[in-house]
Amino acid sequence: MSGRRRKNKSKLLEKRPRYVLGKEQRYHQERDKESDKDDEAESSNESLISFPVAMWDMEHCDPKKCSGRKLVRHGLIKILRLGVRFAGLCLTPVGDKCVCPTDREIIQEYGCAVVDCSWARLDDTPFNRMKTSHPRLLPFLVAANPINYGKPCQLSCVEAIAATLIITGYPEEANLYLGKFSWGHAFLELNSELLEKYALCADSKEIIAVQEKFLDKAWQEKLDRLALPDFPQSDTEEEEAEEGEEEKDEDVASKITEELGNVKI
Repeated sequence: MSGRRRKNKSKLLEKRPRYVLGKEQRYHQERDKESDKDDEAESSNESLISFPVAMWDMEHCDPKKCSGRKLVRHGLIKILRLGVRFAGLCLTPVGDKCVCPTDREIIQEYGCAVVDCSWARLDDTPFNRMKTSHPRLLPFLVAANPINYGKPCQLSCVEAIAATLIITGYPEEANLYLGKFSWGHAFLELNSELLEKYALCADSKEIIAVQEKFLDKAWQEKLDRLALPDFPQSDTEEEEAEEGEEEKDEDVASKITEELGNVKI
């Protein structure tokens, strides 16, 4: 064997230094991979939404439970700074009329936004610094979020956005938003009848009329339930009642007999 070949062989047999990743480096690698996946998911989400969706966050609620914050992490909503004008439709407690199907053109052109604030702190909310040309209210709907489940009108951010999108003709986009929450389908189940009727209205006046008719019907049904007579006793209950009366009669008879026996003539 020549000297050159022996030299090359010795180089190959040399122990190469191993590079071992530390725990922190492995953590950063995994985080970067997850970040890349999130970025891909966000880009795909954004491609499905053809209009901007935004939020003014007053930070009144728990960040871990805030549906608006979760939508931000999924890239489905953007935070607006106070003082910045939003040209689209804005869901706000100080709106001047209800959302209706004719608002579709506004959303298609300029998007929609929501004010994320607590109903208990409306006095502390600077609505004058949230500038929008199209303030809107939502009609009667029932919340399905874990915090306010079953309560009327106390919707979370994602519920408010989804309701607006359904009423204005964007059901697929609404399902995309609600799909980020395990309880999202419950909102549609609770409000399917109303949302369907609202989506068929011509304007805000018809929306209000549908709302009032629904509430009147619900109130009448409650009154009818309260007016129902008590159910008659079952055969078993009647037999038990008769047996109880017989036992009482026997006790009374025995007491009378005992008292008569103690009488001295």
